[in-house]
Parts: sequence; C-alpha cells; structure tokens
Amino acid sequence: FFFFFSFCIRHPSASFGIFRRPKLPNQLHKQQINTMSNSKQYWVYHERQEALLCGQHALNNLVQQNAFSPGSLADIAAQLDQMELNYMAQNDEGGTSSKDYLKRIAEGSGNVDESGNFSFEVLRSALMSKFNLELPNIRQQGVGDKVEITDMEGFICNRESHWFGIRKINDTYYNLNSTLERPEVISHFKLAAEMEALQSAGYSVFCVVDSLPPPCSSEAMMDLGLPQYWWKEEDLMSGKSNAMTRADDPWKAVGSGRRLDGKQGSGRNDKPVSQMTDDELLQMALAASLEQLAPSKSDRAYELTEEPTEGASGAVKIQFRLPDGTRAVRRFSGSDHVGVIYAFVASKCSKQSIELRAGFPPKDISSKKEATIAESKLAGEMIHGRYV
Repeated sequence: FFFFFSFCIRHPSASFGIFRRPKLPNQLHKQQINTMSNSKQYWVYHERQEALLCGQHALNNLVQQNAFSPGSLADIAAQLDQMELNYMAQNDEGGTSSKDYLKRIAEGSGNVDESGNFSFEVLRSALMSKFNLELPNIRQQGVGDKVEITDMEGFICNRESHWFGIRKINDTYYNLNSTLERPEVISHFKLAAEMEALQSAGYSVFCVVDSLPPPCSSEAMMDLGLPQYWWKEEDLMSGKSNAMTRADDPWKAVGSGRRLDGKQGSGRNDKPVSQMTDDELLQMALAASLEQLAPSKSDRAYELTEEPTEGASGAVKIQFRLPDGTRAVRRFSGSDHVGVIYAFVASKCSKQSIELRAGFPPKDISSKKEATIAESKLAGEMIHGRYV
C-alpha cells in the first residue's frame, strides 16, 4: 500500500491524466486561511440561463462582466459563415454552383442555430477579438506540461449544446454554470478530479491559463455587469442561504447621481452616510428627487407608426440584429423620429432596457431619438441591439 501511495504522489499522471499534482490538503488549508483573512471585498459574477444562450453566459461568467451579447456573438457567427462560404467558393469545383456550396447554403448557419446555440469557433473568436485570449483544449499537447491545473485562471466546459464556465476568483474556484441557482465552490484539491470526471462524462474542457480580466473588487468594476448577477464572495464562502446580490444591496446607489450645483456625482460618497451632516443628507435627497422628476426628452415614449407599403414615397428600409440574436427587416418613413425605431425594437423584445448602435464602427444612436431617420442617415443601415 505504501509503495502504491508513494507512486501516486510522485507520478500524478497515473491518477490525474495530463494534470500536474494538485496542492495537498495542508497547502489548501493555508490558502483558505489567507483568502478569508484578505480584507479586500470581492464579488462573483454569475449570469443565469436565459433561453438557450448558455454560450454567451459561459463567456461572460468567465471574464466576470457582461462583455458579450447575443447580437455580438451572432455577428461573429455570420462573419465565420461568410468566411467558410468564401473558402468553399474559391476551392470547390464549380465554385458557387458546386453541390457542396449549395448544400452549405441550404443548411443555414453552421455557427449558430435558431435557438441561439453558438459553436465553439464563435466563442473562441469572441474571446480572442475582445480580450486577445486563447482557448485551447486542456488535453492539447503542451497545455498542461508547464503549469499546474490549480494555477490556471479559468475553464469553459461543453457537452452537446451546453456550455458553462469555471473561474478562479481571489484564489478560489467557482462553478458558474448558468443553470445553477448560485455559484458553487470547487476546492483546489478536487479540481483535477472534477475535470477528469467532466471529461469522462463526455465534456470537452477548454482553458485560459492566465491574463483574464481581474475579478471585481470595487464598485466601479461592478458596473461592467448586471446588478442581479453579482454575489458577495464572503457570503458564498460562509455558505449563507440568503447571500446578497448587488441588486439587493441597499447601499449600492448611495452617492450617485447629479449634484445640486450641476456637477456629476462620483458614484460614491466622499464620506460614509453616518458621518454626513443633516444639510448634506438633505442635499443628497433633493438631488435624487430632482433626477426622478426631470426625465430627459430621450426617455419619452414613442409610438410605433404603421409600416409604409413597399415602394411608398419616402419609405426607407432598415435591417436589425435584435438583442436576442434574431434578424428583422422593416420599412419606416424617413420623416419618422429615430425614437420610432426604438419602439419597433421594444415591440420585438422583453421589457429590458436596450441599446441600439449603427454605422461603422457601430455607435450608440440614443442621442438621435428626436431627429428623423432621414436626418440621421439611417436608411438602409444595419442596426444592432443589445440588452443593458
């Protein structure tokens, strides 16, 4: 028995495949003590499943911010499809008239389906284009040779059409599967065994060794994600059943907004509320009331006008990539306000706030709501939408 135990310790590949030896229990104990004694507050970002957009959630959970939308990933899928078609047209006998090319056209996109499932190439390209990060398979030769698995920063796991992320935050690994109610801790000692179990169950595991965006440790960084998906690390580590998300945090908006002197607030009070004078508290309350009572013109509701008929005088056609990744085409009158475009997109989407961009490079068009479509030169444009 002693010989077998010694062999496993000295040769971890015998029990962990390609992975180098994980940290031993005494190392793990010291690591947890150091983590818990760290005075800095960390937050964990965990997007939950919406429709079949687990690929989007896996990427956002990996980078710990709302970096990718269904629309942005759908655009990458369309670009990859076009590249594949261009390659086939140039290299297949018969070009665009070949059977293979016509079959590929008939099959539709090979990188996203109608339900919003994205291919690995879309996820890999998205991570590379936005963060310059590679996403190799963990079994790829050379990946696990020079670094321990417990030193890797994150993982993307895939089986069939489901994707989920695992991320190291403040020296602790979290399973950020979007189907889970809350992030789940994976101990360093069990990480290698967990990866082996996933691969035995048919999962492909891809890794990011280093250089992921830093985890959230400040209020400003939390603005990169949606408030309902932030979890306090200390609550998760202590196992609280009612762990607080940022959306529940009663102090998250204290000090934000516009001051009575017209200057923009810093997003955070210069001093704690408990140290403010009565006059300072009154000014803060009045500023918040003024913001609520004075909505801007761009916030007013616009009614969706009737769609002009084909060929009608002054009619323009606009293409859309909606926030859920679907496409749409609609005619408008050139004299319609840009706000009518927002009304159209809102009629196609949930009640979440949306952002619309147009042009190259794409720019936010919310400042043009009061202008006409003709004045804004949006006729024939492709408008991209995303939830915010």
